[in-house]
Amino acid sequence: MSPKITIKQLSKMKKSRKKIVMITAYDALFGALFDPIVDVLLVGDSLVMSFGGKSDTLGATMDQMIYHTQAVCAGRQKSLVLFDMPFGSYTDRETALKNAVRVYQETGADAVKLEGGKEKAEIVRHLSQNAIAVFGHIGLMPQHVRSEGEYSVKGRSEADKQAIIEDALALERSGAVALIIEGVMPDVALAVTQQVSIPTIGIGAGAACDGQVLVWSDMVGLFGQFVPKFVKQYIQAGELIQEAVGQYASEVRSGHFPDVNHQY
Repeated sequence: MSPKITIKQLSKMKKSRKKIVMITAYDALFGALFDPIVDVLLVGDSLVMSFGGKSDTLGATMDQMIYHTQAVCAGRQKSLVLFDMPFGSYTDRETALKNAVRVYQETGADAVKLEGGKEKAEIVRHLSQNAIAVFGHIGLMPQHVRSEGEYSVKGRSEADKQAIIEDALALERSGAVALIIEGVMPDVALAVTQQVSIPTIGIGAGAACDGQVLVWSDMVGLFGQFVPKFVKQYIQAGELIQEAVGQYASEVRSGHFPDVNHQY
C-alpha cells in the first residue's frame, strides 16, 4: 500500500512540479474505488446537487457533510480527505472553529475547505492557529451564486485578476495550506500559482495549476442536466448503467433471471 498523502507531501509535489489529482467522493464505495488512484478525496457540498437534486450547494448541512465524510474515510487508505465547509458554517471565527473542531473530532478528515478571499483571512488564521489545516477557495465561489445571481467566470478584467491574486496572497499569509481556484481565466490561475508557495488546485482554471479537481459524477457522464465547458467526460456511465438495468429488467420479466447459475 502506498504511504498516506499528507499536507507536507502536497507541498513537496508543488515544489517538484508533480501534478496533484483530486476528485470528489461522497461514500465509502467510491472513496475506496478512487483512493488508490488519486491524491485527494474532496467531500464536496456538490453532493446536494449531483445526488440530492438541488439547484445549488447552499442547502448542504454540517450533519450531512459529516455523515458523508465519515463514509469516505471508511473507504480510504492513503488519500488525503478534504471536508467542504457548507454554507453558513464559517460566518465568523468562533462559528468556524466550533464546526471545524467537530469535523476533526467526528471524522478522519485531514483538512477543511472554505470559500472566500481577503474577507475570510482572519477566519483562516484563527483556524490555522488552532491546528486546523485549511484549503482556501477563490475565483468562482458556488456558495455565492444567490447573492451574485449566476455562475460567472472570474478574472476577465485586469482589476478582477489583481483582486484574485490579492485574495490568494492574503489566504496564504493567514496560514492556508492550499488553494482551490475555480472558474477563472487561465492567465489568472497561472499568476496565482506562480506567486504563492502553497499548492493550487484548479477546476475550470486551465492547466497551469499544481493540480486539478473534478466532480466524479460529471467526469463519468452521470450528471447530464448541465455539463460545464471545463468538464471532460471520460465515459458515458449513465448510458451504460441504464443499459445494464434495462437488461436486468428484461430478464426478470421474461423469467430468465435468476437462472440456475444465480441461485442456491
